[in-house]
Amino acid sequence: MSHRLITAPTIEPIDAATLKLWCRIDGTDEDALLTDIFIPAARQACEHATGRALLSQTWEVVLDAWPSEQAIELPRAPVLAITSVKYVDTAGVQQTLAGAAYALDNDSEPGWLLPAYNTDWPESLDTANAIRVRYTAGYGAAATDVPQALRMWIALHAAAAYANREASGDARMVAENPALAGLLDPYRVLVFR
Repeated sequence: MSHRLITAPTIEPIDAATLKLWCRIDGTDEDALLTDIFIPAARQACEHATGRALLSQTWEVVLDAWPSEQAIELPRAPVLAITSVKYVDTAGVQQTLAGAAYALDNDSEPGWLLPAYNTDWPESLDTANAIRVRYTAGYGAAATDVPQALRMWIALHAAAAYANREASGDARMVAENPALAGLLDPYRVLVFR
């Protein structure tokens, strides 16, 4: 299974003005640095640490075959919707599965895609990358949709990285800050296998 980002979020959970307050920065000389580097890096670190998508974004799961246990894991939580389910049929033609042919379990984290009640997945060609599931994940399209604790973690993480940007080992200093780690604990997606 491979999992890749198709469409990244178009905004960030915090903006430069918010981070400037945390860092006590006056003026606009650092705005591009904050907006283009520190804030996106902090969001990505938060998403990686929690297994979540914070803002609406599109992901794709690619499989060689339908799973024998029927359920397809959708690793980024929270799952908002299924965009499409495509497969290569036994004749070698890519087909799009009708929405009525599958069900989304987005109450679970991670989410799961299942065949509709009392059905099985259709036959597919025995080839690499035969199944493609696109889905949207995230809390929503607005920065305020992201839980406050995660937004605070991003601000603290970006501010710490900014304050220590020239120090050696600054990544470890930021990652080992217990105040930062504790903010993420309730939001970590736990996978039981």
